[in-house]
Amino acid sequence: MKRSEINDIMAQADAMIRRHGFALPPFAYWTPDAFASNAKAARHVIDARCGWDITDYGAGDFNKMGLFLFTLRNGLQGDLTRGGGMCYAEKLLISRQDQLSPMHTHVLKAEDIINRGGATLVVELCGSDDDGNFAPDRGGQVMCDGVMRDYDPGEKLSFAPGESVTLRPGDWHAFWGEGGDVLIGEVSTVNDDETDNIFRDPIGRFATIDEDAEPTHLLVSDYGRLL
Repeated sequence: MKRSEINDIMAQADAMIRRHGFALPPFAYWTPDAFASNAKAARHVIDARCGWDITDYGAGDFNKMGLFLFTLRNGLQGDLTRGGGMCYAEKLLISRQDQLSPMHTHVLKAEDIINRGGATLVVELCGSDDDGNFAPDRGGQVMCDGVMRDYDPGEKLSFAPGESVTLRPGDWHAFWGEGGDVLIGEVSTVNDDETDNIFRDPIGRFATIDEDAEPTHLLVSDYGRLL
């Protein structure tokens, strides 16, 4: 992805988030220089990889397969292993109309995926085999707004604004916006995007960036290189 495209997506996402009555935290608007100046005090933000995250999954066509994310808060894996402390995470996501977030699951993370506003969120579901691998012939159970329901393999569930689904490790899922763009909330256990995203197909989690412009704000994938 071109850095100029990423800068534009950030601006568009910020505008959509504000239209739905949400506001990002102050560190979201730091320039790269301001982030470097605040790096010591903001060590948790850096270590927990909170902030802007825009991906095309390495496929090179963001509108067809991609996702906008902003990690608002996140604990550390040490807290989760210890069973105490900050064992939770929260994100805002934007799934554009017909923009696929491809089939994947998590080994550790359980998550509530919430339609916070906009169009319809569609989630396609499949189960796992006994080893946790993608099983196109297996369904399972998920909780939708506190109510358990069975799902058939490959079933597509639709969620209007305010509705949600709880996904546990082994629930394979893909999602996209139907009829327009969707603002999504994610509330989960500690999030580790570097190691805990298991994709059905061999794709990357983060975009490769063509630095054709200066970054407006840093991505979480910039932290290791620049901070």
